[in-house]
Amino acid sequence: MALRREMNSSPSEDVSILSSGVKIEGKITSEGNVRIDGKVIGDVLINGNLTLGETSEVKGQVKANNLIISGKVEGTVNAESKLVLEASSNVKGDIYTKVLVIEEGAKFDGKSSMSGSASQFNAASKPVEKNEPEKQK
Repeated sequence: MALRREMNSSPSEDVSILSSGVKIEGKITSEGNVRIDGKVIGDVLINGNLTLGETSEVKGQVKANNLIISGKVEGTVNAESKLVLEASSNVKGDIYTKVLVIEEGAKFDGKSSMSGSASQFNAASKPVEKNEPEKQK
C-alpha cells in the first residue's frame, strides 16, 4: 500500500506517506498529517499538515493547514496557516496563506494573497464589466 503510517509516533502525530516512485491519479483527502514524495495528478486536500518532498510532483489543487513544499506543484495552493517554499520548490499557480516563507532559490510563478481565502481573492481579482449604453437609432 502506498500510504502508510510512520512508526514511533503518537496517534495525533501520525503521518501518512506516499513514497517516491508511486503515482496516483485522483483526489487525496486526509484528516491527519501527510507527506508526499511521489507523483499525484489530482487534488490533495489535507485537514492536517502536508509536506511535499523534493521528489514530489502534484498537478492539481493543494490545500492544507500548514504546508511545506520542496518539490513541484502545478495548480492552486491554499495553506490555511503557513506556507513554506523551500529552496528546491517549483510552484506554478496562485497561492493563498496567512504566513508565507520563500527560501532563496525557490521558484514561484503566479499570484499570492496573504489576506483571506482563495474565493475572496478570486472575486476581488475579476475584472469589472462596463455597461455600455445602448446606441440610439
